[in-house]
Amino acid sequence: MKAKEIAAVLEAFAPLQSQEAWDNAGFCIGSPEAEVHAVLVGFDCTPALLQEAVARGADMVVTHHPLIFGGLKRIDPDDPVGAAVFLAVRHGIVVYAAHTNADKAEGGVNALMAQRLGLVEPEPLDEHSLGFIGVLPEPMSGKAFCAWVKERFSLRVLRCSAPVEEVWRVATSCGAGSSFAETAFQRGAQAFVTGDVSYHHFFVPEGRMIVDIGHWESEVEIVSKFVSVLRKKMPTFAVYTATQENNNPIYYY
Repeated sequence: MKAKEIAAVLEAFAPLQSQEAWDNAGFCIGSPEAEVHAVLVGFDCTPALLQEAVARGADMVVTHHPLIFGGLKRIDPDDPVGAAVFLAVRHGIVVYAAHTNADKAEGGVNALMAQRLGLVEPEPLDEHSLGFIGVLPEPMSGKAFCAWVKERFSLRVLRCSAPVEEVWRVATSCGAGSSFAETAFQRGAQAFVTGDVSYHHFFVPEGRMIVDIGHWESEVEIVSKFVSVLRKKMPTFAVYTATQENNNPIYYY
């Protein structure tokens, strides 16, 4: 099977043209015409992921985050990105990513976040679909909501602003979604769940709270979604889930 045929399956789910202007989704390394015999799906295109692809005989890797975001002026094998490029080229591995297009997709990253929180009748937070807003099955206190979020996302810890008295309307945005906090609060959310929140974003209006669950934690479920999409359309093709799927670069002690 050609790499472009595998990409077409993913793009039917997450159209490439819907990615943000700054993004670099699609083919990062390799030709769409390359013959592919097995695909390894993971979250980040790390050297460890590519080493696993080599070991498992996969000649294409599909990840959420693109390996290359901008131009590379130097490819250094001692740098993680450079090492990954070296491995992919050396072993003839096609590298493909579905990033912000997968964030926006129906059933994509943001929809999965809303679903995990059990939001009732979630709807897009804005016209770009980089988030959702909905209501909880029942109102709860801010502290109870934090406990609910930790349970639903299997978190050891989270960061949040001062817990509010009551939460019933919730907005979400995957990854680094702080810029959508104002939109969330303007639309009546008492709580906004996202990742990568900087210090100053925790200063929120009274009666509102922002909850930071982590970038990786908010998005990693997309790996199993990619695998499901590919296996459904290509049931006899070798599609593997990387054992390196849980490669969160942030450690908690």
